[in-house]
Amino acid sequence: MIAEVVCVGTEILLGNIVNTNSAYLSEQCANLGLSLYYQTVVGDNDERMTEVIRTAVNRSDVVILSGGLGPTQDDLTKEITAEVMEKKLIEDAHSREQIQRHLENYVKTQPNRKITENNWKQAMIPEGAIVLDNKNGTAPGLIIEDSGKSVILLPGPPNELVPMFEHQVFPYLRKKQPEIIYSKVVKICGIGESMVATDIADLIAQQTNPTIAPYAKTGEVHLRITAQAKSEEEADQLIDPVVRKLQERFGRHIYTTDEHKTLEETVLELLRERGFTLTTVESCTGGALSARIVNIAGASDVFKQGFITYSNCAKEKYVEVEKSILETEGAVSSKCAAAMAKGGSLTTGSDVAVSITGIAGPDGGTPKKPVGTVFIGCCIKNHTVVKEFRFNGERNKIREQSVVSALILLRSCILENSK
Repeated sequence: MIAEVVCVGTEILLGNIVNTNSAYLSEQCANLGLSLYYQTVVGDNDERMTEVIRTAVNRSDVVILSGGLGPTQDDLTKEITAEVMEKKLIEDAHSREQIQRHLENYVKTQPNRKITENNWKQAMIPEGAIVLDNKNGTAPGLIIEDSGKSVILLPGPPNELVPMFEHQVFPYLRKKQPEIIYSKVVKICGIGESMVATDIADLIAQQTNPTIAPYAKTGEVHLRITAQAKSEEEADQLIDPVVRKLQERFGRHIYTTDEHKTLEETVLELLRERGFTLTTVESCTGGALSARIVNIAGASDVFKQGFITYSNCAKEKYVEVEKSILETEGAVSSKCAAAMAKGGSLTTGSDVAVSITGIAGPDGGTPKKPVGTVFIGCCIKNHTVVKEFRFNGERNKIREQSVVSALILLRSCILENSK
């Protein structure tokens, strides 16, 4: 079945609120096995809303609308949907009773408030609609069925929409769509997106169910393998052979198949498994690498210390980079990166130390060392490796690429040291 999400509210268009409903509803549609082709945001305007809702109903089997069910004049979703579906509005006694009970309880705790007549607008429903009780607000949800179509109206506040969807809408749609969509993610680092795409071109050309979709992230490529089946177990049986093929092709470049696990988590696990301790020595990233590491619970098991050696003086003082290296090679050089990594390891007694030094810009570049030139070093058990990078982008993007590349180099060095 084809689904469509329409979020109503001028406040969304103005950027006054973040449209989290769209992301939530899209994810739920995927979990239900619905094919979501369109998402729309429309303001509180009757003409534009009529056009959007009519278009959605004509081209989709399930239309989910959020927002515009309140008591005010600009809450138009229900009225316009009823008009599009050619349904007249009638008062629903059950809904009026639920609204009254909610308002009376609210007035008890807010003595300065009173129940106003416009609240009863929310008890008006399209004739024949299924009413969804709202346990967290006054506006009931609605399901209008007509000619094989299902139009679902939900309140805008997420604390009302989410429980209503989970407890009432999800079971309703599950009966209409018995198959589910289930996916696994293979996360790859150290290979570019174009190379990954080339290496899986044959698999994508042959795919039917499951399918493979690549997603590029900074320094990483994620491959989402998605299957449609009657159960999670059946979907797993379809997905697992594809995952095995990817593991054969990409080997150690795959750092996890756990969707929720990050690159830094897997690096810390590797360090912990081998009993290694870690020190970071950063210049242009200013502690961003350390921050990624300490964001992981339990990092203190392996992370000894982080140095931010932004100036040449700091490099000499804290990690004992020789002055002659800074004078002859410069702070942004392979020799300096190596010295920083070695010095970090020796100073703290760590098994592994990672260093980053570079030119993040926007100024400071030269013809020989343009902005984006970064050297990353890794000293592990007294063996040091340095890699030179030329990153593109503005300052923060260069720093972000440097951090991810440092994690990838660190992971590679740990794995190589484990042979």
